Amino acid sequence: MTQIPLPSLFGLPSRAKILAVLETLAIGAAGGVLFVGLHLPGGLISGAMLAVGAAAMAGRPLTLPPILTQTVLVVLGISLGSVVSRQLVQQVSAYPLTIALLALATFCATFGSSVYLQRVHGWDRTSAFLAGSPGALSQITILAVEKGADLPAIAVVQTLRVIALTAALPLLLALSGIAPSAAPSFATATASPLELAELLAAALAMALLLRVAKFPASWMFGAMLASGLLHGAGLIEGGLPNWVRNVALVGIGALLGSRFARMRMKTLLGHLNAALGSFAIAIGISAIFVGITMLLTHVRFADVLVAFAPGAMDAMLALALTLHIDPIFVGAHHLSRFIFVTIATPGIVHLFGRTQDDVDD
Repeated sequence: MTQIPLPSLFGLPSRAKILAVLETLAIGAAGGVLFVGLHLPGGLISGAMLAVGAAAMAGRPLTLPPILTQTVLVVLGISLGSVVSRQLVQQVSAYPLTIALLALATFCATFGSSVYLQRVHGWDRTSAFLAGSPGALSQITILAVEKGADLPAIAVVQTLRVIALTAALPLLLALSGIAPSAAPSFATATASPLELAELLAAALAMALLLRVAKFPASWMFGAMLASGLLHGAGLIEGGLPNWVRNVALVGIGALLGSRFARMRMKTLLGHLNAALGSFAIAIGISAIFVGITMLLTHVRFADVLVAFAPGAMDAMLALALTLHIDPIFVGAHHLSRFIFVTIATPGIVHLFGRTQDDVDD
């Protein structure tokens, strides 16, 4: 009679999975501490991401379970919401113009990257367009499977773009003297135990509500919304302990880096040139629209840069937290782009895309 291991019998993770998670966190923490010790900007995120990414590409089976990922996103959402102020809320009047420019920038960057991948690397239209679409990765993946697109190639391009942006943006802002090289302290005081309990309960409730409503990035945005409302209304003073926020920043970095664990080195190297080229095209086009936005509005350059960066919503919001960038402005723009991409992409792929069967014919 075959004996079933106790962890499997009770639905618990196996010893191997637990060790993989602990290894991921340990490597991420070491990378984050190293980057902070070197006084590199956004060190906790970028250090953890690069360390875990390097270990994953070296063949280590690194991973983070969904429950831990969700916890990290909720903690980051609470921290983002705790910096809400009436002054930030009053900036909403500047959003319509910048969101319209962001939509145009997204379309142009996606189109430019798509054309590059088709003309230079011979990709089919559907794979090229999906690889060039920033954000909304889950929707992009579903469309790629449905249309028979090159999913591994799309994953390489999308992942490298997020990794490059998360690592490069803090350095760019620090070298330009616009953002501090060290992460600032957002909350001078830690909320009382009762306030922390209220924050956590409200954040979880709002996150679950948004998840049921199929709202994008529900864990982070739900927690951010609940925390922002409580802090903005003056019902709660202070925020999470600094060490909790720092652990969450390491966690999001480790999560980004662990994406490489699902890629084969052959696949990564085979699409590296395509990823770097399309990234350069997208960044160049986005930079043009950042310049236009700076000429037409009075929004800070750092806020516009992170808001227009074609990276993952959770990663860009985490950078907003660690670099003292307006989280409401960045969140509103990345959410708007997520909705724009989610709504527009299926229709564009249906009208102009080409399935793999079409290519084979």
